[in-house]
Amino acid sequence: MELTSAYDPDILALPFYEDRHRRLADTVGTWCDARAPQWKDVHREDPEKAGRRLVRLLGDEGRLAFLDPAAGPGEGDGDLRSVCLTREALAYAEDLADFAFSIQTLAATPVFRYGSQEQKERYLPGMARGTLIGAFAVSEPEAGSDLASIALRAERDENGGYVLHGEKAWIAHAGIADLYVVVARTGEGPGPLGLTAFLVPAATEGLRAGERLDAIAPRAFAPLAFDHCRLPADAVLGRPGKGFVIAMDLLERARMTVGAAALGFARRAADTALAHARTRRIGTQKLIDLQLTKAALADMDVRLNAAALLVARAGWEADRGSRRFARHSGIAKLYATEEAQRVIDSAVQLLGAAGVAGDGVTQRLYRQIRALRIYEGTSEVMRLTIAGTLDARRAALPARYL
Repeated sequence: MELTSAYDPDILALPFYEDRHRRLADTVGTWCDARAPQWKDVHREDPEKAGRRLVRLLGDEGRLAFLDPAAGPGEGDGDLRSVCLTREALAYAEDLADFAFSIQTLAATPVFRYGSQEQKERYLPGMARGTLIGAFAVSEPEAGSDLASIALRAERDENGGYVLHGEKAWIAHAGIADLYVVVARTGEGPGPLGLTAFLVPAATEGLRAGERLDAIAPRAFAPLAFDHCRLPADAVLGRPGKGFVIAMDLLERARMTVGAAALGFARRAADTALAHARTRRIGTQKLIDLQLTKAALADMDVRLNAAALLVARAGWEADRGSRRFARHSGIAKLYATEEAQRVIDSAVQLLGAAGVAGDGVTQRLYRQIRALRIYEGTSEVMRLTIAGTLDARRAALPARYL
């Protein structure tokens, strides 16, 4: 099988992956490569228009089919290794395509994991076709990585439903989404015990998306305001008081896929730097002949290999049902995003002025990678979370080693 440039075939050959994953990698990579001319036009579009178009394209081409398990098996059954491989290829090819895929997946996953049969039948077919755009609304002006600080209120009304008051901030696909998965405070208990997840159609009266935010990498990104936003009782996703569990389950699964996207960005930057170094002349030599260039390229390759292995292990741990997969997901997210930043920075440095000028690949990657170290848990939060798992390892060691 001839694999595309998005992947390292030696990594895919490892036992972390099965033949179905290798087939998926070949299919998705080839699909992305065939659309290379289209990707060049994406950045010239309004981010909201591009977001809508890309979600629909992904749906039309079957890349989102796994979001509706009731439709039957397709390419990639939606396990986390498949999602990671898809994000890696999309990120290598085009950031906004990966963004569209990731947000749609982020919104649909809690529906098919926790939704009622009626909720699944109502929303998942459209999300899988790309005709219904989803968004996941958790962050607030005073609550980012600390979900227990969520303040958006959901109060019971006289009909057994809920009324939402408050706001959400920095919501991806706000303004173009047809459905929001919203976590709000219903008060069944203090802190994380008092949160509930809701499915809120964008047309719900009292819900308004604010003006699009100007991010370092342009995309559909805006705040949400809830002003006496009334929801029926069947808008609850899962059970009242389980919103924190749903959100954390989703984030723990998503983090490794963020690492996969970072790996795609980094590999594209490294390939661009290598191609440049092979052709750029420095006096009588080529750039790649310089020892410092060889050292920089070697460091990139080491970082890519380590990140790819950590992402692969995290997906394998989750798909085999390990109860400690969240630890590996956090490790993969932390390492891959931090090291991708270094790889891309090195690529820009090797390209010199060409690395930051115009609409070149490396300057776009330089802007795009920065956000990955923040969302789905900042690098600082990831370090604290990983450190919190070390006591379990210590407890498992024989006393003679302590």
